[in-house]
Amino acid sequence: MNFYLSLVGDDLNGLISKYMLLLSGIGVSYLGNWIYLIAINITILNLTGSAAAVAGLYIIKPIALLITNFWSGSVIDRVNKRRLMIIVDIIRGILVFCIPFVGFLWGIYGLVFLINIVGAFFGPSSAVYITKLIPSERRQRFNSMMSMTNSGAFLLGPAISGVLIMYVGTELCIIINALSFIVCAFFIFLLPNVDEETGEVREPIKWKTLLYDLKAVVDFSKKATFFITVYLLFQIAMLIGFALDSQEVTFIKQNLELSERDYGLIVSITGIGALLGGSVAAVLSKKIQLRFYIGGGILLSSVGYVMFYSSFNFISATFAFVFLGFFMAFANAGYATFFQNSIPVDLMGRFGSIANMVQGLIQIGFTLLLGLTSEWFSLQIVCLIFASVGTLIAATLFSIFLFSAKAKYGEEKSNAFTS
Repeated sequence: MNFYLSLVGDDLNGLISKYMLLLSGIGVSYLGNWIYLIAINITILNLTGSAAAVAGLYIIKPIALLITNFWSGSVIDRVNKRRLMIIVDIIRGILVFCIPFVGFLWGIYGLVFLINIVGAFFGPSSAVYITKLIPSERRQRFNSMMSMTNSGAFLLGPAISGVLIMYVGTELCIIINALSFIVCAFFIFLLPNVDEETGEVREPIKWKTLLYDLKAVVDFSKKATFFITVYLLFQIAMLIGFALDSQEVTFIKQNLELSERDYGLIVSITGIGALLGGSVAAVLSKKIQLRFYIGGGILLSSVGYVMFYSSFNFISATFAFVFLGFFMAFANAGYATFFQNSIPVDLMGRFGSIANMVQGLIQIGFTLLLGLTSEWFSLQIVCLIFASVGTLIAATLFSIFLFSAKAKYGEEKSNAFTS
């Protein structure tokens, strides 16, 4: 408890602070998502007996995001963020609750598609809300706490899901996820409103509005050259890592000749590393500069991928993943703080939505390229080449943070990187 109180300082609201409410609400949602992810995969497999049908689930989300993200930011920046987050969570909870009662594949696909359409509004909205709610001098520690919360959910969610599925079936797991969204909405309801209510009637969003918003994002990007440089390098290194994640199961089973049980154990231990990393990042947030969080974190995370695809047995693979998970917590916390400190809060929703759409396209491209080249050449060699390229990009990013005069201005005040 003292650790949490050190985060919030004097900003307590009764016995529970607004910071803890936000962490708890989003943490419950994260936990429910991990429980749901395992359950929905098994539900589809039991329903169809088809691995391809399960793979179809992973195509739905990118499609939903590509359809939504071009215009969702325009909505987010023009409405009350707290109210939008509550509505999104309630709708997601209702849709998820309906899944166990749908007995055919395309009906489940349709519900998952709608869940992801609605969910596309939550991430950018929460980023804007956090930026407005959390003072700039506390964001680095708060984001470290958020990373730790996500890591804890990643660690506990699959374990809880496995026990529940074993004893009560997948339906209850999915219903728990529905309830987690409702709980998250309740916690957000208890939080303060950060948007001013002007009472003005907003104009409907038209094509002209979308083009104006796109131009605003482009104009900002042209002016914020340092931010865009760092942003692009970080995202490319991170997206290469995401592409490498798609081959980790194949590498573990085919190259290391380990079992599915071994893979599950490696993932669980990795979660412990990420949880420990988030904890250390939160404790050291006042002592280590932001540049080392984002630059050093992504560099050492990229090195972790090189170590993993260079591994030769269970122990070396596990060590590499724990190393990767530990420093990824620093990178995520640093990037979230960098993002919040760099973008004008009234543009953040639009920039985040458009950027997520572009990132989705790049991630699909990297994943397909890695998958195809792995079919033609040695999987280990191809993955090591990709991981090495990601490490070089991350090293370039870190050197920019170390030697650029602009890097120092973002440590204490917001929107400092955009000059």
